[in-house]
Amino acid sequence: MTSQMSKTILAAVAAAFSAALVTVPATAADLGGSIKDAPAEEPKRRCSFSMNIGGTSDYVFRGISQTLEDPAAQGGVDATCGMFYAGVWASTVDFGKGPGSADIEVDLYAGIKPTWGPLTFDLGVIYYAYPNAKDNNVVVGEYDYVELKGGVSGTWNKITLGATLFYSPEYTGETGETLFTEVSAAYELPAVGAFTPSISGLFGHGEFFDNSGDYNYWNAGLSLAVDKFTFDFRYWDSDINSCSICDERFVFTAKVALP
Repeated sequence: MTSQMSKTILAAVAAAFSAALVTVPATAADLGGSIKDAPAEEPKRRCSFSMNIGGTSDYVFRGISQTLEDPAAQGGVDATCGMFYAGVWASTVDFGKGPGSADIEVDLYAGIKPTWGPLTFDLGVIYYAYPNAKDNNVVVGEYDYVELKGGVSGTWNKITLGATLFYSPEYTGETGETLFTEVSAAYELPAVGAFTPSISGLFGHGEFFDNSGDYNYWNAGLSLAVDKFTFDFRYWDSDINSCSICDERFVFTAKVALP
């Protein structure tokens, strides 16, 4: 190796070393401290909790008002850990006076949400409870019931599509085996100022196997999200005839997520 070549190689190494000193960020040790003085990396939270409270002008569940068309207060707590989730949600209800009356609903639920590519699956169980219901076994039977839930959803270009099945071996009021099928679609619109608007709709079908009955229900609406608040304006309807609490109606719901 010639003297000139050696000088060239040494100059290249020195230039590379100088560039590394300029481009590599200084650590705590570089600044005269030890590595323990460096700020800790932000931990990646695998489990989280959230709460929400809100109110609605009419609590409509599967096309049927649960409050005799009156407003309701609602709220819930959710916990997630990886693909696992669990939570509790409650709402005021109004099933009238006397036998068969109830004024609160409490739902307990848990499940898993595994993902596969762009798809998210939801496999869970829901327990619907009416703690202070005045049940009348002759007229309405037992209100509390359990449902198994299986669903899948996916989002593409701000369009979300989903389908869910709800199966109960003994539906509310001891009405027997039921299966509810729901399909939904939502689209996130461009932001308007501080608001993020989205439109969505749902179509559901309920089948009562032990009573040879079935019915359809649907909704469509606009949601406005701003910071931790969500405002929802929704149209509900069903094909149940001769039912004053099952016909078409507009419902307004406001909800806030708590830290």
